[in-house]
Parts: sequence; C-alpha cells; structure tokens
Amino acid sequence: MRVIGTAGHVDHGKSTLVEKLSGINPDRLAEEQSRQMTIDLGFAWLDLPDGETIGIVDVPGHRDFIENMLAGVGGIDAALLVIAADEGIMPQTREHLAILQLLDIRDIVIVISKIDLIDDPEWTELVKLEIEDLLSQSRLGDLPLITVSAHTGAGIDQLVETLRHLLAELPQRVDYHQPRLPVDRVFAVSGFGAVATGTLSGGTLSIGDNIELQPSGKAGRIRGLQSYRREVEAALPGSRVAVNISGINSAEIQRGDVLTFPGQIRPTLLADAHFTQLSDIERPLAHNAQVKIFCGASESIANVRLLNDDILSPGAKGWLQIRLRDSLPLSRGDRFILRYPSPAETIGGGLIINPHPGRRHKRFQPQIIEELELRLSGSPGERLALAAKADAPQSLDDLQKKLGYSRDELAAALSEALSSGLIRRLDEQRYWASVSWQQLADSIMTALDAYHLANPLRLGMPRPELQSRLNVKLNLLDKVIEDEDRLTFESNFVRMSDHAIRFSSEQDERANRVLQLLAAEAFTPPAIAELNQIAGEEVVRALADLRQIVNVNDSIAFAADSYDQLVAEIRNHISEFGEIDAKTLRDKFGASRKYAIAVLEHLDSLGITQRVGDVRMRGRNL
Repeated sequence: MRVIGTAGHVDHGKSTLVEKLSGINPDRLAEEQSRQMTIDLGFAWLDLPDGETIGIVDVPGHRDFIENMLAGVGGIDAALLVIAADEGIMPQTREHLAILQLLDIRDIVIVISKIDLIDDPEWTELVKLEIEDLLSQSRLGDLPLITVSAHTGAGIDQLVETLRHLLAELPQRVDYHQPRLPVDRVFAVSGFGAVATGTLSGGTLSIGDNIELQPSGKAGRIRGLQSYRREVEAALPGSRVAVNISGINSAEIQRGDVLTFPGQIRPTLLADAHFTQLSDIERPLAHNAQVKIFCGASESIANVRLLNDDILSPGAKGWLQIRLRDSLPLSRGDRFILRYPSPAETIGGGLIINPHPGRRHKRFQPQIIEELELRLSGSPGERLALAAKADAPQSLDDLQKKLGYSRDELAAALSEALSSGLIRRLDEQRYWASVSWQQLADSIMTALDAYHLANPLRLGMPRPELQSRLNVKLNLLDKVIEDEDRLTFESNFVRMSDHAIRFSSEQDERANRVLQLLAAEAFTPPAIAELNQIAGEEVVRALADLRQIVNVNDSIAFAADSYDQLVAEIRNHISEFGEIDAKTLRDKFGASRKYAIAVLEHLDSLGITQRVGDVRMRGRNL
C-alpha cells in the first residue's frame, strides 16, 4: 500500500488532475468547489493497472493554508509537485519543495499541468529550464518530469506509468507491530459513531483491537475499518484508513491526535531534535525563539532551546530541545517542520531524536551533544544501548517501542550490543545499558566505602538501609552485588569484599571477656546492657555482626554455640512431639522462663516456630 501527495500552487490544477487520475474530486468542501481552491486536505485513490491501490492526499497550495498542507504530507511515500505551464514556478512551489525535502520525501514527480493552454513550445521549454534550475539549487538532482493536461488527457497515461514504476522501486512498508494513525480528519456517522481517518504506519490495525488516543489517553475499540471505501478486517501499514471507533465520541477526537495500541506512545512536552534550517530563511533561528511545530498531523506552539549555538545561520544544522506548549504524541524518528507564527514563515525541519529526554539539558555541553550525535548516527547496537540507558532495566518490548525497530532489526541490534558489551542481560526479559549498570555499581561502592570508614566495627551496611539510600529495587541491587567481584553479601549485610572487622588489641581483649562470660552462663546470659559496659557497644555489636553472639531481642544475647544448641533441641522436640512450650524448654536447659520466652518469640519472628495458644508448633521455615 502506498500514499502519494499532490502539492503545488493553488491555480496549478492539482485537484483537477487528481480527479482526472482517480475519478474523485478531492475538494469536498462547498467553499472549495465554489472558489475552485483547495482549502483543507482532500483524499482520493487510484487503482494502478497492476492492481495496486494508491492513496492520494491533495494538499492546499495557497500560502494562507500551508499549515493545512503540513497536516497531510507527513505520511506520504512520494509526491506530485504540480506546476502550471501558464504560470511556472511560484513562491508556494519553492516552499512546498523545501518542505518535502525537510520531511525526507525524495521520490517526487514534477508535473507540468495545463499544457493545453500553451501554444508556444518555447514557453514550455522555458518553464522546464526554470524547474531544472530550482532542482539544481535544491540538490535533488534529476527527477521525473511529465507534462499533462487534465482536460485533454494528454500525458495522463505516462504519469500513471511513471508513478507505477517509481512506487514499485520503493521498499515495502515494515510492520513493526506498533501501529500509528495520525488523525487528519474526524467525523460522526449516524448509527455508527466516531470515524477517524489517516495514513497508517508502523503496524496493522484489525477489527476488535483495543486502541488508545494520544495525547488524551482515551481508550476505545475498533468497531470497523475501511480502506479506500472498502470494508476490511485489517488495515496494513502504508494505507489510507478510516477507523470506526467505539468508546470515544467524535467530539473527543481532533486532527493531530494519534491512534495507537494502549501504552505504546506517551505524549511529551519536551523533545530533543536535530534541525536543518532553510538556506533562504529571512529570520535566522535564535535561542528560545517561539515557533510552531508540525509533526504528523499535529501542531503546537513551542520554544526552541539551541543546545550548541546562540543563533543558527541560514542553511545551518544544529541541536534543539523543543519545549512544547501542548503535549504531543511524538516518537523517535518523527520528522517535523518549524514555522514562525507571525508573520508566518517556514524556518526548517528535522528529526525527533529523543521524545522523552526527561530533563532540560544544559547548553554547550560536549557530552550531551556527543550522546545526541550517537542517537542520530550511531550503529543499531549503540542506539539500543542508549535506549537501555535508564534508571531501571527494560523489557525488549519497551526498547522496541523506543527505537521503532522491526523484530529482525531489534534482534541484530541486540546481538551487536551484547557482543560488544554495551548492554547486560539481567534475565530473559530485562536488559540494561552497561553504563547504567556501572553507575549503580559505583554508587554502591561509594556508599559502602563511606560507611566502612565511618563504621569500621560494622561488618557492612544493612541491606535494607543500602536499598533505601540508593532508591533502587531490591532484586536489582542483589543482582549487581552478586555479579560484582568487589561486592559481597554476608548475612543481611553488604560490604566491600576487602573489608573486615579488625579489633585493636584492647578491643580484642574486651571481646574475649564477653565471649567467656557468655560461655560460662550459656543459657542464662547477662543482659546486653551489661555486656556493653564490659566491652563497649561497638564491640558487642561487632560480635553480633560476626555471629559470634546472637541477639534474640533488645536485651538478651547468647553465644552462637549456645543459641545453636537451643534451636537444634527445639527443632528435634517439635519433630518428635509436634509442639513445645516455654516450660519444656526451660526445664531442658535449666533456664528461667524469661529466657525461654525470649528464644521462642525470636524463633516465631523467623518462622521457625509458630505460636498456637500456649505452645509452639512447626513454622513455615522449620
């Protein structure tokens, strides 16, 4: 499926030519027909001799309606630039050609219309020479040039054959399984509801699909589909489509909205872009200038921040950060046009590189420009790594949506990025840029180095505390610690691998006094407060970190050997008798009820035992 656009001056006979080609008058408005002037977008289609159907978008030629023209040319594959033989090139012709170039539409057929009005062959040759001069200035090189008359039919067959040949040479539209329909027309049909039309790209739409309208986020369902007035079960990329939507009223849809699958596109108020300014611009683009941006069928007032310049000279290229007044559903790779609002003038156009930069960039930062250059012209694997550079790992589906790659392109990019070490596979579903991984690893090490310096007698930082400080998900934190040689777990502590608790000789002596005292009073130990008086709180806590002693609550600690004997006996007793109570435990070890209750409550908290009335039974972790 292909779509072409017809552009040119208002009096150049575009609509008449479209009607001659297709049998359909694209001027649907009464005012258009009475004034014989295309005001808004017109639509038609042409069945080629080989059976392929070509959609036609007829755009306004008058300078007053150039912005309507911009709403229609975003999705076309090729263009007919119509120039009347009796008038030649007009200012609008130059502007339309410049816009086609800025949108990277290179397959253009030049059509000299109304040749029936010219009796002098030399005049026609002069018009051709003028066109050749225009094309040489635009650096487009040789383009097909056909002379036609919509009234006599002269040249029409040649034009159709030229179109057939040109479109046959174009690569097929790729189905990325990410359909996008920029809405260029919306209306209501009695008994059916809202209908939105546009040129479909990125994927297939089918009856019954759940859809989402952006930027509003309204959800609906596809009730019916038509393509060139034929009812279809599914619409393919590259076709003109009319979508009958249930769940959304026509009043809730407007030109510029994008119909897509739920969750596929997020609207944005800030975007990074690469920009090319027209060489004949009268007002060069300055930092923070107010402009109008046109992308797909949408538009918004915006301010442009020049990231590496104070002003762009005519014909120059540069990096912009576009601050939108109204949120737009932009995607990476979208082409856009900038115009001054008043007096209206086309400035230039470019490519959306990152629709969600997340922050305002500082200006004149080589690192930022280098990253943007990589996003623009890097290899597929490098672009994938940039897309995977985020606060958290991402799924392949999310990365594909960011990049707009087909499945084959994504697979190739993934292979390149993995083999070159640009990204890391965390599991079968999640991937993360290696630079993001290293940033988290460095943050962990920095936090631990500072903690070890401040707390030399702690085995490490408690894992929940480290997670809270870094504000990172626990499974990701654990993955980085497991994979990094310089990091290690011990119990519920995280530490640098080369860190260890080292007592001074005096501290070591005090620690030994505590251990001897606990060994002597194995099951009726002194309170932790008393141990702190003997050895100091830091030393006692270090013994707990090293698991030479075990705290069962805030006031009671046992030597590790004694604690292990208690737990082993409790396990054995429950396994044999099904339960144990505080009295039984007290009698077995000659301890007081206070110690027996403290141990059992501690084991309840660990899930080793479970309290049922006055007894303990098998816990989930026994």
